[in-house]
Amino acid sequence: MTLSPSILIASLSSFLLLLIFFRLIIRNRTKPATKKHLNLPPGSFGWPLLGESLAFLRASRDGAPERFLRERVAKHGSPQVFKTSLLGERVAVLCGPAGNKFLFGNENKLVAIWWPSSVQKLFGKCLITSIGEEGKWMRKMLLTFLGPDALNRLYISSMDAVTQQHISTHWQGKEEVKVYPTVKLYTFELACRLFMSLEDPMHIEKLAFQFNIFLKGVIEIPLYFPGSRFYSAMRAAAAIRKQLAAIIKHRRVALEQKTVSPSQDLLSHLLVSSDENGRFLTEAEIVNNILTLLFGGHDTSSSAITLIMKNLAELPEVYEKVFREQMDIAASKQPGELLQWDDIQKMKYSRNVVSEVMRLTPPVSGSFREALVDFTYAGYTIPKGWKLFWNANATHGDANLYPNSALFDASRFEGEGPAPFSYVPYGGGPRMCLGKEFARLETLVFMHNLVKRFKWEILIPGEKFGYDPMPTPVKGFPVHLRPHKF
Repeated sequence: MTLSPSILIASLSSFLLLLIFFRLIIRNRTKPATKKHLNLPPGSFGWPLLGESLAFLRASRDGAPERFLRERVAKHGSPQVFKTSLLGERVAVLCGPAGNKFLFGNENKLVAIWWPSSVQKLFGKCLITSIGEEGKWMRKMLLTFLGPDALNRLYISSMDAVTQQHISTHWQGKEEVKVYPTVKLYTFELACRLFMSLEDPMHIEKLAFQFNIFLKGVIEIPLYFPGSRFYSAMRAAAAIRKQLAAIIKHRRVALEQKTVSPSQDLLSHLLVSSDENGRFLTEAEIVNNILTLLFGGHDTSSSAITLIMKNLAELPEVYEKVFREQMDIAASKQPGELLQWDDIQKMKYSRNVVSEVMRLTPPVSGSFREALVDFTYAGYTIPKGWKLFWNANATHGDANLYPNSALFDASRFEGEGPAPFSYVPYGGGPRMCLGKEFARLETLVFMHNLVKRFKWEILIPGEKFGYDPMPTPVKGFPVHLRPHKF
């Protein structure tokens, strides 16, 4: 007798749930009990074992991660901090600018970066998972190629050339384009070219395919079982690492033979640079850091560019101001002349538009920290070992900080801009996103090249965007292109 597909699927689902259940039991038995006498923040740990993880993940998948916070702030009457249980951990959620300031200002003092085990297993030892002096060293090494000086010196003209080529290949002559997957290809190709000097389209496409699988398992229950997202992500990560290791092997040979420059790109820099004690990164650490930068260098930017195109299509008056600003810059260039640093500085209104889009829908909704010691916040005790969470969406949508917060208004970023710690799309403090200037630059270069060629119309009005883990349009955000006629 054979089982029907529906029975097989149901049996497999039950088996997977049992595995998750027993894993959480073991994890909770090994976790130290909360001290009864402590004055803990108000809130609820939710369901046994599962906590409030389902509500937390559901809000993100619905494209409204701030909903989880606002419902609990209203329920528990604590606008500063509340307790919950997420991903098998006891968590204190710190709200608003005061919470952001506290967490960002106490990095490596009272708190340290913490990631769910799925992130730690997928990324390994690298910039985002390293703490203390080692984390500072990695950050310093990478900043050499990602800071403003490097952007000015190394990247702008290359970005412009790659962007023009991409638009000519994937946008010019097309009536309809699915924006999100097309932009993802662009940002990934740009990261491969600038970080590793990788230009073979087939090689880039192969890597991009694996990265799309990898991305889906980043924030998942780390269940290594065929059919699970995490299992597929781990296999994709192994395939990516194998390809990156081969690239590194060839680059080492080229450096020894002096056929490439030690300052050619980020990969060469990581291979030849050491700390003050003469320690070099291991090959595994280089692979993990390149993987991390390829991940961070294209996924957040892909979401941001897609959301910018959505807002420009929905707000024609905003599009016209961006168009005029970019056409003024284009008119000042000689035929074939690429963008320079001074041109980027002229994109003041466009930069404010980007900032407002990222206020309304930040590409990263928040992140976790871990309490290194017992400490007091807002009159409540946060026990050592607890995790802490901050959320950009809730802060950015606070009407006390941003009047008419649901409305698009690029003028919010004129002059001094928002109050400190109220605008945090890149985090803050020592752990602020290292690639924020790179992301801002590639976004502005793309805007320049796109708006001077096209207007566009949304083909699926009201298309849903859910966090998975970045803001992602469920149908790829197709648009109808209308080339300018001059």
